[in-house]
Amino acid sequence: TLRNLSFSLHRGEVTAVIGSTGSGKSTIAKMLLRFHDVTAGRIEFLGQDVRNVGQHELRDHIAYVPQKAWLFSGTIASNLRWGDADATDDELLHAVQTAQATDVVEGKGGLAAEVEQFGRNFSGGQRQRLAIARTLARRPRVLILDDASSALDFATDSKLRRAIRRDFADSAVVLISQRVAAVRSADQILVLDGGRQVGLGTHEELLKSCEVYREICDSQLTSEEAHR
Repeated sequence: TLRNLSFSLHRGEVTAVIGSTGSGKSTIAKMLLRFHDVTAGRIEFLGQDVRNVGQHELRDHIAYVPQKAWLFSGTIASNLRWGDADATDDELLHAVQTAQATDVVEGKGGLAAEVEQFGRNFSGGQRQRLAIARTLARRPRVLILDDASSALDFATDSKLRRAIRRDFADSAVVLISQRVAAVRSADQILVLDGGRQVGLGTHEELLKSCEVYREICDSQLTSEEAHR
């Protein structure tokens, strides 16, 4: 369960969520999408309680990429158009470029390349990038990445985050991760511990004010890296 949470998402900003396994990070994403509803308090979207917004309407504006990336039998193009059935090839290729998947598509022979059931003919990192591209093709108001780049190396992950910030400057981005390196440049970082909010601020602010965040940093970064 989650309790005592209070934060806002703003268009043009990246909000990161970090915490240990089981701290409630993915539950936040599911509540934003109304897979679960709050039992106390409220979640608002564009000034309305989400419980008064139809799930179809809500999910037209909020896009979610989970850690486990699913692809379907067909072609790369048909998989990407699950994000937007009316997207042109150029729009799909732009989403692919933002998702750092251009080499994947070109290496397979283009958008018409075959995709086996569950994407078995792609590696884990390739599936993740194509799943991200599929979601980016929707141009959502709110983009939720739930540990969606866990299979990517740090350099590719870093390029992906920079490209999303550049190309989705009008969207609110929620970045859920266990990597300090992935969240440290976010506009605000929400720190969870046992389902509770124990910190909210920038990387520099949390290093000073949040013991849980400092402990996470100490376990992943050298002292020099943490303060760089």
